[in-house]
Amino acid sequence: MSGAALAALIALGPLLLAGGFLLGRRTARPERTSDVGTPVEHATFETLHTASLATPPLRAGLTEESARKAARRLRSLLGTDALCLTDRERVLAWDGPGEHHGKQVMDQVDGVLSSGRGTAFAGGCDDLDCPLRWGVAAPLTVDNRVLGTLVAYAPRESAVLARAAGEVARWVSVQLELAELDRSRTRLIEAEIKALRAQISPHFIFNSLAAIASFVRTDPVRARELLLEFADFTRYSFRSHGDFTTLADELHSIDQYLALVRARFGERLSVTLQVAPEVLPVAMPFLCLQPLVENAVKHGLEGAAATSRITISALDAGSEAEVVIEDDGVGMDPDLLRRILRGEGGASTGIGLLNVDERLRQVYGDEYGLVIETGVGAGMKVTVRIPKYRAGVHGT
Repeated sequence: MSGAALAALIALGPLLLAGGFLLGRRTARPERTSDVGTPVEHATFETLHTASLATPPLRAGLTEESARKAARRLRSLLGTDALCLTDRERVLAWDGPGEHHGKQVMDQVDGVLSSGRGTAFAGGCDDLDCPLRWGVAAPLTVDNRVLGTLVAYAPRESAVLARAAGEVARWVSVQLELAELDRSRTRLIEAEIKALRAQISPHFIFNSLAAIASFVRTDPVRARELLLEFADFTRYSFRSHGDFTTLADELHSIDQYLALVRARFGERLSVTLQVAPEVLPVAMPFLCLQPLVENAVKHGLEGAAATSRITISALDAGSEAEVVIEDDGVGMDPDLLRRILRGEGGASTGIGLLNVDERLRQVYGDEYGLVIETGVGAGMKVTVRIPKYRAGVHGT
């Protein structure tokens, strides 16, 4: 059996166990029949469907809002009379009758929170009409830390419910771990964007302002236009919201950057831009192309006696947008490039290439890393492929 298949079975195990419990409940209490599928197939489908509905709120972490949205689905998944979710301090959500039990829940789960082991307990209710006579609590854990509990209630003791609640609690814990990974990924992306911002060369800022100043007397209109370009470029580069942007906004920022570079180098720099309008709305990681263009400018003008040519194209490639940035500059030793992309190029060497490559792989997968063609004296061609649609990637 392949690793992927085994992982799928492990992930589905708790849900199928809960499905078996649900099937038993519904076999004991027959409901309306259907012409499609067997009772087992129905229970399996309903279990997986209910689990899929509970997943989105849980992926937001263990909060009062996410618990409230997930509790009803989890109760349906277990087929139990009532269910509640707690954190370490309070009941976050209760679904089903007998909410007055919530006053004593935290005392009943205190041992679970401290030991990380599930427990069963008597309902302890004086109301003779209350159906909740027995409960089972299971821990919700992330990285061996108990974040809270899942508590299921029933009219009588049930070993099957105890086991099913434990398995569903483990499934919920997996969703909470994924939520934590999402937050870690977001923090990592934010840190990498900060690194890119720090890389924006102070020399570039100084040289841009110096170039603008040189036009103040001779061409004040152009000086004003360049100052506005500089203001817009820095505002975009240091914006504080969103991990993603659109290809249109990224290309607009690049155009502003190139306007400032041309103000300094004049006719030494020739840029050709080719853009397919249909790819402009495509969402992509923020500040992803500008470091590649800055790299092309640096290597294109480095040691160049004549004009340096840079070509930037953004084309429609079916389900993807393909961005190609090419220069005719000094190029790079392929072995050095490989070391840079492995993070072995030193504290500052190639930080832009490495940063962009890593962020693309984190967002889209390893198959979407940078494709770079280069050689000493042969210029450099960098190709970026971006899926037009990807869940969780939205331009701002």
